[in-house]
Amino acid sequence: MIEDVSSRGLALVGVAAIAAGLLGMAVVQSNRASTAADEMGAHVHMTGADAGEGATARPTTTAKPLSCEKLPNVSGHSITTALVEFPPNAYTPRHRHPGSVTAFVIKGALRSQMEGGPAVTYSQGQTWFEAPGAIHSFAENASATEPAKLLAIFVAEDDCGPLTVPLPD
Repeated sequence: MIEDVSSRGLALVGVAAIAAGLLGMAVVQSNRASTAADEMGAHVHMTGADAGEGATARPTTTAKPLSCEKLPNVSGHSITTALVEFPPNAYTPRHRHPGSVTAFVIKGALRSQMEGGPAVTYSQGQTWFEAPGAIHSFAENASATEPAKLLAIFVAEDDCGPLTVPLPD
């Protein structure tokens, strides 16, 4: 039986296809990045978590929206592409996203854990998927000395609003 292409089907099928093409489009997108960032509030700084009692806070992760486009074939939804930079030892605490997310590691290695699953280390060229509303326990740069970057592709409602919803620990 062929499943009807709905927002769920698009999130699973379309995002994977788009992700494959986006890496090659990065140069084209970079020309539009400053305009898109201005329209969407420039950089979003995610809060770094304390490394432990009495320790200093870890560096923060920065998400820079590159584009947000309405999906013409899925009423009420948009696709947002963002570059997420992890300085050495950076940490993003427990959070969720307002829609589906596909993450593609561009540089370095990142450790990520979805609630209820194991922590996994993803290297350059690897991807992971987050279902709408799924709890992301944490994401961190696996290196204390080298930066890491990922391309995040979000499919959510049209508002092109906040990409991350912080949650209490």
